[in-house]
Amino acid sequence: MVPNTLPEVNIFWFRRDLRLDDNAGLYRALSAGKPVVPIFVFDKNILDLLEDRKDPRVEFIHQAVTSLSQQLSEWGAAIEVHHGRPTEIFAQLNSTYSIGAVYANHDSDPYAIERDLAINKELEAQGIRFITFKDHVVLEGSEVVKDDGNPYTVFTPYSRKWKTLLKSSDLDPYPSMHQVKAYYKQDQPPIPSLQKMGFKAVGMEFPKKEVQDDLIRKYGELRDYPALPATSRLGVHLRFGTISIRALCRRVMTLSETYLNELIWREFYHMILFQFPRVGKGYCFKSDYENIKWRNNEEEFERWMNGTTGYPIVDAGMRELLESGHMHNRVRMITASFLTKHLLIDWRWGEAHFARKLLDFDLASNNGGWQWAAGCGCDAAPYFRVFNPYLQTDKFDPERRYINRWVSDVGNSSYPQPIVEHAFARARCLETYASALKKS
Repeated sequence: MVPNTLPEVNIFWFRRDLRLDDNAGLYRALSAGKPVVPIFVFDKNILDLLEDRKDPRVEFIHQAVTSLSQQLSEWGAAIEVHHGRPTEIFAQLNSTYSIGAVYANHDSDPYAIERDLAINKELEAQGIRFITFKDHVVLEGSEVVKDDGNPYTVFTPYSRKWKTLLKSSDLDPYPSMHQVKAYYKQDQPPIPSLQKMGFKAVGMEFPKKEVQDDLIRKYGELRDYPALPATSRLGVHLRFGTISIRALCRRVMTLSETYLNELIWREFYHMILFQFPRVGKGYCFKSDYENIKWRNNEEEFERWMNGTTGYPIVDAGMRELLESGHMHNRVRMITASFLTKHLLIDWRWGEAHFARKLLDFDLASNNGGWQWAAGCGCDAAPYFRVFNPYLQTDKFDPERRYINRWVSDVGNSSYPQPIVEHAFARARCLETYASALKKS
């Protein structure tokens, strides 16, 4: 019998947790007693679905992974970066190493759940354990439930329960940076270039991870004004885990209750996706709303996407999204309400557009926000909430600073007339929704 001469290691699989510090799964891997080989997979199952070959999110991930490799090289370690399908990559790894276990952090997106089930089956057949840990949220979907064990479907009671359940230990950091000697020692293998994977760099200036305390303190007062630099822009870092949600919560708890509530909103939507996975597959949370007769006018949808609706605040948001991959949260609500309520275009069309364009796209939050705007989500407010773009402008962009930044042609003869009159659109929306819900 030929002895096994393959290096005995454990694998840590980076996914949406691209950092070396305060990383739950990485800490557990580094503490397990075998040298740890960190890996990242540019998943072809995901990348092949991206329409834009200049998708800045791929560039962001590539930069984050490159940064990890630079940090690891200081300790004589490396991250193995692969481009392929995860099942195939693990088959290759299993012929390179004698793997004791594969460690990772939870990922509750529908595709990720299916992927992990397939990986676990393959690894289990090889006698390899696949172990995952909570890291992307503070309290998971199964942890914050009603006293009878049922999930919450309204945010306010959920947030109260979240705060009562929170223990200081939930926010304790994982000292993964103290375990650097546990990495498998090797030189850095080549990292696949964007070009090799079929993508191009766009050179976008990504938001910084550093945010001043003063911005967080004033968040509740200034967050709704899109012309002001009053939001943290940390969404992309939370999405890909380049910062720790525990560290951010610890920090903001003493600075801003409003900011903390925004983080709890994020956890609420992740809980909804976990407890009601159908919402992540294109179904309304409130099933009665499947009866709405959407107009789905493709020309009007194009005008909405391109920021030529004739409503300056809507157009400013859509043009900001196209140019920067970002949109202010207040304006996200306005543009989503406009598409679903003014134009009666299916919320799923808008959700998919945001999914393609938002740098900080996160399925749970994006889906939750769009269903909230369309009235079909887990929201206690009735369906007849229809944002008036003019009143929203007067209240949150009274000097038109945000509009003038993104809509340079506003006021010119070239700027389009409103695509629909507000009062007419509101009445049409209410009639359409009422008719649909009567049938349910």
